Amino acid sequence: MCTSIVEIARAEGMAKRGDDWFPLAQAVVTYDHARHAPLGDVITLDFINTDLDPGARAGVELTLETARALRAALDRAIAAAEFEEAEVRGKGAEPRLAQAA
Repeated sequence: MCTSIVEIARAEGMAKRGDDWFPLAQAVVTYDHARHAPLGDVITLDFINTDLDPGARAGVELTLETARALRAALDRAIAAAEFEEAEVRGKGAEPRLAQAA
């Protein structure tokens, strides 16, 4: 039975097919029967650009356990990146005193 679980998000970045890179437009997340992996139902991640030919797709089929581990790794990396960005933005900015008029 098909699950009809589909989530679509705008995506900015690049994906690779063969030797070529292409710009992304969308990320599609589904939960349904595996099409390629020798598994039952899987989380599928499709990174696509609908403005290009149908081959402009980078797809991955993951078990739920792997998808959970990936989500946790993404959460950790995003938290660390946000901390790093906050630290970098704060460096080098000397406090200024208000000028007397």
